[in-house]
Amino acid sequence: MTVTLRERLIALIEPVLVRLGYELVELEYAAGRSQAVVRLFIDHLGIDKPAGQERQGITVEDCERVSREVAALLDVDDPIPTAYTLEVSSPGFDRLLRTAAHFERFVGSRVFVELKVPRAGRRRYTGMLQAVNATGIQIEVDKQKVEVPFEDIGKARLAG
Repeated sequence: MTVTLRERLIALIEPVLVRLGYELVELEYAAGRSQAVVRLFIDHLGIDKPAGQERQGITVEDCERVSREVAALLDVDDPIPTAYTLEVSSPGFDRLLRTAAHFERFVGSRVFVELKVPRAGRRRYTGMLQAVNATGIQIEVDKQKVEVPFEDIGKARLAG
């Protein structure tokens, strides 16, 4: 089985972020003709706070810290075959959902899910995330329950 560069980058970068106290929400890799872009979306690990305490978002200082550490790691390991730009930012309000843990954290929230392959002529679903299990998610769309296996999800994010 061939591991993509994106998967290799995730495997390389994620442990460093965890050590620093961050989680990797998403990693985007876009190869250009002369230069690639590696874009990291990060959040704090353990983002749930006790009642009455407001969660602090990702700051510019957080992004700078992660950028320095990841740049040093990539300089040593050198997994990217071309010149690249490294960008680090917060996940934003329309946060991407990549892992089962991401989905579990946002049960009860409105989500947008795009399938890799259309199902019954439909590829995009927006609805309330009802449940998460070991194999996938359940969302309520137009008062109907829709089961979506993780392997069928092309892209998912929080919806406003």
